Amino acid sequence: MRILTFAAGAVAVLAIAGPAAAADHVVKMLNQGKAGMMVFEPALVKIAPGDTVTFQPIDKIHNAESIPGMVPAGAQAFKGRMGQPLTVKLSKPGLYGYKCLPHYGMGMVGVIVVGNSSANFAAAQAVGHPGRAKQVMTSLLNQSQTRTASR
Repeated sequence: MRILTFAAGAVAVLAIAGPAAAADHVVKMLNQGKAGMMVFEPALVKIAPGDTVTFQPIDKIHNAESIPGMVPAGAQAFKGRMGQPLTVKLSKPGLYGYKCLPHYGMGMVGVIVVGNSSANFAAAQAVGHPGRAKQVMTSLLNQSQTRTASR
């Protein structure tokens, strides 16, 4: 009888707990990083739907915000304040392009891949970018396809 009571209690606890907690992925906003000056590190992040991404301003002159045209249809855009951390929960599968507004032209951009979907890849690829951001974003989008295909 004790074993049945214990088993029933364990099942109840698991049912209440629900699915595993979503993961939080940290992206640092840096003046200088492994890839050079004015970078997000890592600049390409793959997450599961429902996970969060926290943009951490290691250097206070940065923000993180989504790039218009580079979020999946129906997904919410995001915009952080200068020098402040920003945590976003991304549930809609697809590609999310983001930038640091003051350093956008210097190539301070990144991509988040949510789930295994790249349904909005063509739309994201069609968005124009200033200066070095064009080269960096093209590279990140190409890398995102390699990562999506290998999963």
